[in-house]
Amino acid sequence: MSAREQALWTRARLGHCGPPLDLLTARFDRHVYAPHAHEEFTIGVCVDGSELIAYRGGHIRATPGSIVVLAPDEMHTGGPANATDGYAYRALYADPALLTDGILGGSLPYFREPLLDDAELAVALRVAHTELSLCPDPLEAESRLPWLLTALARRHSTSRPVSDEIPGAAWVAHAVRDRLADDLLTPPSLSALAADFDLSRYQLLRAFRTTMGIPPYAWLAQYRVTRARGLLDAGWRPAEVAAQVGFADQAHLTRWFRRVLGVTPAAYRNSVQDAR
Repeated sequence: MSAREQALWTRARLGHCGPPLDLLTARFDRHVYAPHAHEEFTIGVCVDGSELIAYRGGHIRATPGSIVVLAPDEMHTGGPANATDGYAYRALYADPALLTDGILGGSLPYFREPLLDDAELAVALRVAHTELSLCPDPLEAESRLPWLLTALARRHSTSRPVSDEIPGAAWVAHAVRDRLADDLLTPPSLSALAADFDLSRYQLLRAFRTTMGIPPYAWLAQYRVTRARGLLDAGWRPAEVAAQVGFADQAHLTRWFRRVLGVTPAAYRNSVQDAR
């Protein structure tokens, strides 16, 4: 492929030892897909150019910011909409069950319109896809992607959403928080935790987000930063600290350390060492 003809696959895991979910980042000038179908839902966000997709006997044209939803086992093609712009998109391939969590009766959602205009959700999907492609942390993937896919089904499919009332939400959230803190290096999957509380994963995520104000992966990352700070104070090197508190690598630690404290772990360590 040329510099303008690129496709990169990343496999994320939904929780520790959980099922896979594939992410595709693609940029094409000329490539045209042959007619094909997927077992999963194909959910894409156009990020540049324009793509023309043959689907359900017609054509849809994806432009930057639009969301495309293609149902399992439905034939489609895809290619550049014109001879000059090419097209670029980010797509994920979601098991149908991931879209049924917040749906009444758990029925498979049906999308009458395959091309969706939802700027907020498009941005959220693109950001999550970008960050998980760089670092497919299992808890982060399980916290972010099912939540967004449930939102997609609730907002745009013909299915009716379940009630958002969750009895004992605060108690559930605090119990999940404590379990995550206890298993810092290999946190349990959210699906396993949800089963322990006889909840769906969506209900557990909603209880946690409503009570704590952030999703589980973000809470755990901030807790890891707090633990990392103590080790840096004691003179440990950032690369050693990352492994000790459960980050994937030093880059993962640095990303969260800067988000929470505004400086890199190395800069923080040097500051406290200089102060001594």
